[in-house]
Amino acid sequence: MSIITRAVEYEHEGQAFEGLLAMADTGPAQRPVVLVLHDWQGRSEGQEQFARRLTAWGYAAFAVDVYGKGKRGTTTQECQALMMPFMQDRALLRRRLLRAVEVVRQRPEANPENMAAIGFCFGGLCALDLARAGAELKGAASFHGTLSPPGLPTASPFKTKVIPFHGWDDPFAPPDHVAALGKELTAAGADWQLHAYGATVHGFMNEAANNPAMGIVYNEQSARRAWAALETFLAEAFGS
Repeated sequence: MSIITRAVEYEHEGQAFEGLLAMADTGPAQRPVVLVLHDWQGRSEGQEQFARRLTAWGYAAFAVDVYGKGKRGTTTQECQALMMPFMQDRALLRRRLLRAVEVVRQRPEANPENMAAIGFCFGGLCALDLARAGAELKGAASFHGTLSPPGLPTASPFKTKVIPFHGWDDPFAPPDHVAALGKELTAAGADWQLHAYGATVHGFMNEAANNPAMGIVYNEQSARRAWAALETFLAEAFGS
């Protein structure tokens, strides 16, 4: 089996974006599709590698571009400058994410009735925000994501199954944030579960993460466990 990738250009509110669609060269013409949402850097090779890994499970995957075509951060300062406008304007973020869902739904390779979203760090928050927005998704998975609610009207009940994968020692989402998310999801009538990993900090899925001072470190064991649990979660969400 080989993997086909296609660049997908689209627009939102006058700005150009470029996502990447990945799928196996064998299989049905339409298949379940998973949106893969990037961290604070913008569209990255790591994000695209996760998209390619999803094709082994029979899915198409779409690496979403949240910032805009060619907009990437290479330093902490650049990444913060790209991400913070969306943290400060979650309504803009919601519109942009829903536009990506719409673009993917219209792709001939995608089964529009079987879509999900996963995200890492900032992308984890994006996956949760899609569920909060009532997007027509079967599942939303957040890996070491920021958990704060957007302060916007949210779906009730949630249409989307939700699963956060969380490092218990993550300094960017301490246990009280996790408890608050649980209360939020329960109040919204969500079908949700939580996987929390001990002795694990932020960025545990990122093989390049190695900044103990900031609490951002790759954890091979937690990453392996989380990815295996994601396979089960998506199979259930897609009804396979």
